[in-house]
Amino acid sequence: MSRLVPLFAFIALAVLLGFGLRHAGDKSELPSPLIGKTVPDFDLPSLFDPEARYTPASLAGQPWIANFWASWCYACRVEHPAITDLANRGVVRVVGMNHRDTREDAAEWLDRFGDPYHLHVFDADGRTSIDFGVVAAPETFLVDANGIIVFKHIGAVTPDVVENEILPRLERMGVEQP
Repeated sequence: MSRLVPLFAFIALAVLLGFGLRHAGDKSELPSPLIGKTVPDFDLPSLFDPEARYTPASLAGQPWIANFWASWCYACRVEHPAITDLANRGVVRVVGMNHRDTREDAAEWLDRFGDPYHLHVFDADGRTSIDFGVVAAPETFLVDANGIIVFKHIGAVTPDVVENEILPRLERMGVEQP
């Protein structure tokens, strides 16, 4: 019987692992402890003008999207058409939060693929990204007019995320859709 204990332990662990993997869900839907809380405080320069500064107070008054991206991020290129489409709709300000990048590389990337952002924030050392709970770019947050985070998406934003997650939340905030 004592020889069977390791076998039973292995089977039990395999069952638990299988159950956990089956019920893990979509990792882009992981809850954020920041949902329902005020945007973390920051004071960051503009990507293109180091003298210009942005803070949560300077973004308050209307909803905005914080899209953490980087020139070295492949998934950021994948999501770029969806972010561009969202920005072009004009229903919400899309703020590019450039994450652990260089100004030169970021500017070159925007020149090459297009610039959908209403504002460009430069988070060179990634401290603000860490405060937002960003693990890796891209990550996107919807922030209401009062500076409260209402939605977080991990990974590339897709047209489906825009249509089924972001736009309905904006509509519930009273933002008119085109």
